[in-house]
Amino acid sequence: MGRWEPNTRQRLAKAALELYSERGYEQTTVAEIARRAGLTERTFFRHYADKREVLFDGSEELRALFVTAVAGAPGSATPIDAMAAGLEAAGDLFHDRRPFARQRYAVIDANAELRERELIKLASLSTAIAETLRDRGVEEPAASLTAEAGMAVFKVGFERWIAENGERTLSALMRECLSELRNVTGGA
Repeated sequence: MGRWEPNTRQRLAKAALELYSERGYEQTTVAEIARRAGLTERTFFRHYADKREVLFDGSEELRALFVTAVAGAPGSATPIDAMAAGLEAAGDLFHDRRPFARQRYAVIDANAELRERELIKLASLSTAIAETLRDRGVEEPAASLTAEAGMAVFKVGFERWIAENGERTLSALMRECLSELRNVTGGA
């Protein structure tokens, strides 16, 4: 094995996802992931703390994207419209990632520990968005309610997106879900 090869993180993530799909998350070892990627275990641990983190690697990028978009919404935007800006940015991030997202979702859905980690990730994202909304001057409980509602829109839109065969984008599905939420709550 070479000492350095390009795209190490991507190769490890691809190998891990393949093995999790083939064998199951619990039955897959770090050594097997590294071997499949043509790397060493030591290299794996330079990039990921454990085999679970391969599945949650983009969490910080998603969080930063959401927070930046919500913070950057026009000052006149309502809290839900600022949240919509975050949803739109998230949709753009996932634009070409449907096959990976489907496979990742299936692995997570099959394991209680991973589902719990996913919920923690979404709760952390909601907390960060609520804080950003408060920084924009949105009072409580409106900031937390908007952030939680936005996470529900994200989750439902995402699940619909991975279930479809590519007809609509994630952004379009989240806009539909947000529109439904507005209808349900009597909002404009």
